[in-house]
Amino acid sequence: MDELTLIGIAWRLDAVRWVPSDALYDVVIWDGLCMWPPDGDPPPASSDAELAARMCGGCPVRDMCLELELRTAGAATVGVWGGMTDDSRRALHPHWLRRGERAGGER
Repeated sequence: MDELTLIGIAWRLDAVRWVPSDALYDVVIWDGLCMWPPDGDPPPASSDAELAARMCGGCPVRDMCLELELRTAGAATVGVWGGMTDDSRRALHPHWLRRGERAGGER
């Protein structure tokens, strides 16, 4: 993922910057599409990027999920969250940090 795309994503996450983490958690758990997969198994995919696209495509809370994962796991993020692979989220993390403080003083 190129730097400009990552910077754009970090800016986009400013929309949920001041939402408390517990509120983000509730929204992701209740409204996140991946929290209730239709058959209990992830869709077949040949790569993590394809899995992220399939799991998160059309999800109404992708940005909230991504913000929550960056807050809680930071650079140690793993798995598919917010429609991004763990490598992409790790690349995003420093750009996200530069955007500043979050709700509750979290970074």
